[in-house]
Amino acid sequence: MQLEHTTQGMPGSDNQVPDLPDCNLYLTDAALIEGVRREHAGDREAELETWGERLGRADLTRLAAEVNRQGPVLRAFDRRGMRIDVVEFHPGWSEFLSLAFAQGMHGSAWVDPGPGAQVARAAHYLMHGQVEAGSLCPVTMTSAAIPLLAREPWFAGIQPLLASRQYDDRDLPLAEKHAMMIGMGMTERQGGSDLRANLSRAEPQGEGWFRLSGHKWFFSSPMSDAHLVLARDGDGHSCFYMPRWLDDGSRNPVYIQRLKDKLGNRSNASSEVEFEGAMGRRIGEPGRGIATLVEMASYTRLDCVLGSAALMRQALVQGIHHARHRRAFGRLLIDQPLMRQVLADLALESEAATALALRLAGAFDHPEQPVEQALRRLLTPAAKFWVCKRAIDVTAECMEIWGGNGYVEDGPMARLYREAPVNSIWEGSGNVMCLDVLRAARQESQHLAQMIDGLARTHAGEPALRAVADRLLAALALDAQGQQSLARMISRDLVLLVQADLLLRQAPDAVSRTFVDSRLGAAGGDVFGARPSALASDALLRRAWPG
Repeated sequence: MQLEHTTQGMPGSDNQVPDLPDCNLYLTDAALIEGVRREHAGDREAELETWGERLGRADLTRLAAEVNRQGPVLRAFDRRGMRIDVVEFHPGWSEFLSLAFAQGMHGSAWVDPGPGAQVARAAHYLMHGQVEAGSLCPVTMTSAAIPLLAREPWFAGIQPLLASRQYDDRDLPLAEKHAMMIGMGMTERQGGSDLRANLSRAEPQGEGWFRLSGHKWFFSSPMSDAHLVLARDGDGHSCFYMPRWLDDGSRNPVYIQRLKDKLGNRSNASSEVEFEGAMGRRIGEPGRGIATLVEMASYTRLDCVLGSAALMRQALVQGIHHARHRRAFGRLLIDQPLMRQVLADLALESEAATALALRLAGAFDHPEQPVEQALRRLLTPAAKFWVCKRAIDVTAECMEIWGGNGYVEDGPMARLYREAPVNSIWEGSGNVMCLDVLRAARQESQHLAQMIDGLARTHAGEPALRAVADRLLAALALDAQGQQSLARMISRDLVLLVQADLLLRQAPDAVSRTFVDSRLGAAGGDVFGARPSALASDALLRRAWPG
């Protein structure tokens, strides 16, 4: 079967594309720089530039490929037959987590809060996620757990471990460690996203401790030092903090049954576990565990958006780099009108995702402002739905730019493509997100109507924005059944409206004008390069990737 879509190389050349050279992931990303400044994190730029150079090294890209080829392995027993439930990783796994901890991605926004703290963390996340995505999972869960745990009277005992910038991969009781990570275990076989169907049970043991029995179908990052889990507590469900090691130095009886054989995210371990009297502390109010986890999910869903935007960015860069070096039919791919149209369309999608992700992070920086919190509640599920869906299409299209070379595991594109679907599934799939948008719309109906109308009024000279705003308002005026039928359209339109506003405010005309005309102004479908007008310009493509 012929996969390659290009002709034989030019005389004297094999026409194969070199790997990306070392580059600064921050300084070569105009949308990231402008978003960081717009969202009031400009005083963190020196740090971001330093990390952009470190993360942009070609040797890290090669290490990421190795870490994902040699995935984690479960060792349930030691040589004597004693239960140990240890997961062993490629040595590079510790290196990527060490980088993530040094960047502060696991908790800096809470440990060192202030203007732009969430945005700076988001910028780090966007860069790290372009290199190795699996290591994002444990730092996401650790960061999302901190604001919940901080309300507990015993939090001071673990706070220094969560604040540490030095990753500690040793499997030891917390008293012997200088840092810690926190994982999650929510879903069960019979329920999936329906957490009210969970059957795991917690029985009080005194002094704030409970004994848990049951199972978890997805138990993320099983080597974390503690997990937040959901279990039945009386007539309701509560959230529990379950340590890997107990205070007496013994292992908590959490038994790993197997590791998941996943499509992507292969550097990171996901597992199935059973609890046989495992000890845990209740956090939050009794019987309010699902509500507690909904709050946590708002943070993890932000990271899903960031992670997908990062994958889009890396796929786009790889696509443009390939097109600038690969010849077909007598010309470089980058010089061919149809390829330029496709690349320009992809560049618009990537920049809009980055701008939206940083705007969303900016809303998380302002918990004291009702309008920002309303935007956060509405936009987080909408952005997770749309951006994570679009990442799948973007990575597929960029893989196709590489032709047959993109379809094999020797290069980066297959790994990016396999990684893309996970953010659309984890922390609530597409329909769950869209229903959450409707729920938030009912709770924030006044703020939402004002926001939608305000975005259209701000750009009064843009009839396409007015048309989308009116369509949104009409859909939101329907009854519950009507809204639910249009929930995906509502979520998409909300995202596109906000993205258009951000680009019209920030991006040059080559980006903003083209985005509005191609996404809001005319029907062209969602197939990249199939817009009814020419999109590409030298300015747009240079901005997307200076090379």
